[in-house]
Amino acid sequence: MLFATHLVIAWLLARARGLSVVAAVIGAALPDLVDKPLASAGLVDLFHTVGHTALLAPVFVVLALRGGRWLVLAVGWASHLAADALHIVVNGRPTDAYFLGWPLIEPPTPLAIPPGEFVWYYLWSRSFFIEVGIWLLAAWVVSRELRARASDHR
Repeated sequence: MLFATHLVIAWLLARARGLSVVAAVIGAALPDLVDKPLASAGLVDLFHTVGHTALLAPVFVVLALRGGRWLVLAVGWASHLAADALHIVVNGRPTDAYFLGWPLIEPPTPLAIPPGEFVWYYLWSRSFFIEVGIWLLAAWVVSRELRARASDHR
């Protein structure tokens, strides 16, 4: 899934539940902010490793138990992992979802495509249309908010 879409998903989740949008978006950004630079620098072989592993769940559970923004940060992180796993499965590569078990389990045939090239691979895939739906939902939410504000100022 594209990075910006992870942020939009977190924004939608936070708005729907009245949670901190900033904390949700930061949480959703974390996996890619960790893994993309590591892979680009050649420190790891794949783009879904340290930040994308579900083995970090105990850390995020401890953060979530602190409540408040920490809970929302954990929700953002979990939404990122869930969205990536969904996109991989929808695109017919279910074994690539093994990234969730990294480093104990690695996908047998990972794409390992750098982020820029991934965009071209991803366009018109099945999960691309799910992302289009997410963006349309976000546009609808924003337009509804703008209409509500405009009617309040009349």
